[in-house]
Amino acid sequence: MLVDSHCHLNDDILFDKRKEIISHAKDNGVRLILVVGWDVESSKKAVQIANEFDGVYAAVGVHPENLDTINERTIEDLRELAKDPKVKAIGEIGLDYHWFKEEKDHLYQKEWFIKQIDLANELGLPVSIHAREASQDTYDILKAHPVHKLGSLHCYSGSPEMLKEFAKLGWSFGFDGPITFKNALTPKENVIACPLDRMLTETDSPYLSPMPYRGKTNEPAHILEIINQIALLKGLDRCVVEENIEKNFRNLFHVEHL
Repeated sequence: MLVDSHCHLNDDILFDKRKEIISHAKDNGVRLILVVGWDVESSKKAVQIANEFDGVYAAVGVHPENLDTINERTIEDLRELAKDPKVKAIGEIGLDYHWFKEEKDHLYQKEWFIKQIDLANELGLPVSIHAREASQDTYDILKAHPVHKLGSLHCYSGSPEMLKEFAKLGWSFGFDGPITFKNALTPKENVIACPLDRMLTETDSPYLSPMPYRGKTNEPAHILEIINQIALLKGLDRCVVEENIEKNFRNLFHVEHL
């Protein structure tokens, strides 16, 4: 049973084709999918999709690139959405210093990152974290404001050294298409450094297509390429990787067997 622990079937590129995409995923062995929001409207769509299909779940939250519309009412909206039993996480939330360079933006992102962590703790949910060029600040926040149910660092892009520090705090790590890119050395090093019981497989569909689909629209069916690459880098049988990642997903997001 394959797992896509972070995708955006709620994206306009995929939403109208979601039935076909999920059918294709299941034909390729992908049985567990987490659809992740980036603002209130996309979170509503994530919940809608989760309720349309077996084995599909939702995360609701506001991405650091989408904080221009966030306010206390937004937190209320997320709290209401999270009442749905198919909502398994708050996300994606976090910090993005790639597109936002000014200190005032960093401070604003930190403020709402912490508020969404507080919401996750209130609701007893794990989180899905976006941390781009912000590993140290993300680590500092998670150490100062522990997430009770922990969660995953989506598409982990920090260093292997930072991975080990996050792992000490109990965090899991999502791996995506970049681990299959020929010259992407750090993502491969991170796979090697990551304990098997902290690994998750993701597509981030419709983005980050793995080889040999690079440059094309990504979808959950491509998760097999991520599994194969992890097995190769870890020197493990593919079935061992699959079984462990399914177990990790179920334990982290509290998903029962179908």
